[in-house]
Amino acid sequence: MSSPKEIIEAAYKENRTFLMEHEAKRICKFYGIPVTRFKVAKTAKEAAEKALEIGFPVVLKIISPDIVHKSDVGGVKLDLKSKEEVIKAYNEIMENVKKAKPNARIIGVLVQEMVPPSTEVIIGVSKDPQFGPAIMFGLGGIFVEILKDVSFRIAPLRRKDAEEMIREIKSYPILAGARGRPPLDIEEIIHILMAVSRMCMEHPEINQLDLNPIMVYEKGAKVVDARIILEKKA
Repeated sequence: MSSPKEIIEAAYKENRTFLMEHEAKRICKFYGIPVTRFKVAKTAKEAAEKALEIGFPVVLKIISPDIVHKSDVGGVKLDLKSKEEVIKAYNEIMENVKKAKPNARIIGVLVQEMVPPSTEVIIGVSKDPQFGPAIMFGLGGIFVEILKDVSFRIAPLRRKDAEEMIREIKSYPILAGARGRPPLDIEEIIHILMAVSRMCMEHPEINQLDLNPIMVYEKGAKVVDARIILEKKA
């Protein structure tokens, strides 16, 4: 597997300042961040084979250095439960993308496991020119979009910082197990926050990072989508 440095350098060589999802997830895996199982496929037949290896249900997503917002071009298909559904979805994605972005370079599709729904959290990074990477944490969905219920710290994080970030948000009781709900794996969230902090400190080329959503369970968590934007090369 390529190192984070090699992945970032390869993007720069192609004059890209964003990583494709499989590249971002490979960097996350390198830092021990739990991501969905995924494989890259270049044909419909290969996508069906990879789906069998991963196990159904799966999700297909277009991989292209020219497409950042995959859903906008019809490049995502969810909850596919058989080889036949995967082949049909692959062909539909290719058709959609050719219509929406005829000149886009297509590498293939990302075949990834469809994880069970649970409480969603979001972890993000944006680089401040003065202070460096600022790490954000919050519950996903409505909590971050409408209520702006998030906490921030400047990297590098200590464990105490990560714990405080989690406890600080108003919706913390949802994570801790309010009203008879089982508590979620807060230890795993701390682990991801610390890993993200380390990643940003070791790779100052990272300008923005977005892990959203992260599904958190009673035991463990899975990053469903990962986005990394790089600094522009001087």
